Amino acid sequence: MSEEWRRLDPRTLLAGAAVLCGVAGGAALPAVAGLAGGRPLWQAVAWVLAGAAALVLAGTAADWVRLRRTRYRVGPERVDLHTGLLLLKRRSLARERIRSVDLTANPLQRVLGLVKVRIGTGEHTGGESTLALDLVTRAEGERLRRELLARAAHPEDTGDDSTLATLDPRWIRYAPVSFVAPALGGAAAGAVMQVSDWFGAQGKVIDWIGDCFQGVSVTWMILDLLLLATAAGAVGALGLWVEMWWNYRLEREPGGTLRLRRGLFTARSVTLEERRLRGIELVEPLGARLFGAARVDAVATGLAQDDDDKHGDLKNLLPAVPREHAERVAAQVLGEPVPPTAAPLAAHPRAARTRRLRWALWSVLGPAALLAVLGALLTPVLVYVAAGWVLVLTPVAVPFALDAYRGLGHGVSGAYLLTRSGTVRRTTVALQRSGVIGWTVKRSYFQRRAGVLTVTATTAAGEGAYDVLDAGESQGLLFAAEAVPGLLTPFLEPVHTPEARLTDG
Repeated sequence: MSEEWRRLDPRTLLAGAAVLCGVAGGAALPAVAGLAGGRPLWQAVAWVLAGAAALVLAGTAADWVRLRRTRYRVGPERVDLHTGLLLLKRRSLARERIRSVDLTANPLQRVLGLVKVRIGTGEHTGGESTLALDLVTRAEGERLRRELLARAAHPEDTGDDSTLATLDPRWIRYAPVSFVAPALGGAAAGAVMQVSDWFGAQGKVIDWIGDCFQGVSVTWMILDLLLLATAAGAVGALGLWVEMWWNYRLEREPGGTLRLRRGLFTARSVTLEERRLRGIELVEPLGARLFGAARVDAVATGLAQDDDDKHGDLKNLLPAVPREHAERVAAQVLGEPVPPTAAPLAAHPRAARTRRLRWALWSVLGPAALLAVLGALLTPVLVYVAAGWVLVLTPVAVPFALDAYRGLGHGVSGAYLLTRSGTVRRTTVALQRSGVIGWTVKRSYFQRRAGVLTVTATTAAGEGAYDVLDAGESQGLLFAAEAVPGLLTPFLEPVHTPEARLTDG
């Protein structure tokens, strides 16, 4: 590859101007509403249009200066980026350290044939480990991706080119049961109230809602509004899923890399070196788990969430799909004949169940006791609220606690150690035993009384630490010693009892 300096594509100016026009258009409505209160409407519109034009012109001028002052060069050993006007920046990455070249393009950029290229080293050092080219042509982005990753690949990486997973439109049925749906419903209700407040019509909206539910009790009105918000959220979740996962494809490329492509409007291409992969995480949010679904996340080094990534987490390899299919894809990603997560897991002692039941009851009875005390001091109404709190939440908290206990488990499957926990968001982690760099054993006062402990496997990948919660004392220590032989042994001593066991020294 030649070492000539290159510039960003001039069509960057069009993309930037269009974004500024969109921002100005979005702010125009509340601005006109605010200015129209003390002057004629045509004057308010004129002032807003003048401000919008000034914003677009100033932003385009700034983009032109950035375009003229930005250049990059790909040499045999380094990638250089020079940019800045008053504050000059000279950035450089060694090519041998490059681990990812990701491409993104929103709808406008796709129409213009442009992409944003993010070149990263996979290190958690903030922006210093990443170079961003915003924007270049799609052909230039693909060329950079191929050249830089081929350069980064080692000769022993002989992975075959194959497709691991492609989009099945039937997966969309899991979108409405995600936690995104109620959040979007609440956001939609809040947006309606905010827009009506801009125009001073919030009271009319509230009165209109009251008229619609005239003759209906307050309880049923609240339930109906919650159902309407949930339905709106479900529709929004369907649209968001389509936008995020349409055109989904997960491939293994020659040179030992995994490439994930997805997105309907905003296209995204993420490349992951298999050498950085330390395992997978099978995630089962409560709604998806009730329908037998799970998603697959990567446990890999250097997959920090980007601050300007508004399109999902970089570690997501597969959306929510039937669990059996998720396990098959996980096995293919790891290069294993059978899914490690399908191995049976050891159950945890009954003391772990007791601890979860106590947490659940305290979370209900604690606030109820506080309300009852306040009710005795202030008003009897709070006493009735406390009683209702207990009657409604206890039947909910106890099943959740029992489910959380049933979800606990750990084990060893071939080259992987397994740990599972959670109820609202249950996760099963398959972590390479060779990727464990240390163990942390924690026992609180209450854990010591219950005879349980938490063993944490530390690693340089993923979240950095994965817990085996509330395992039996001997059970947890024996698991750690078996999963990574020799790592914990220097800190253990045998106890000579009729039932030989290990304990921490």
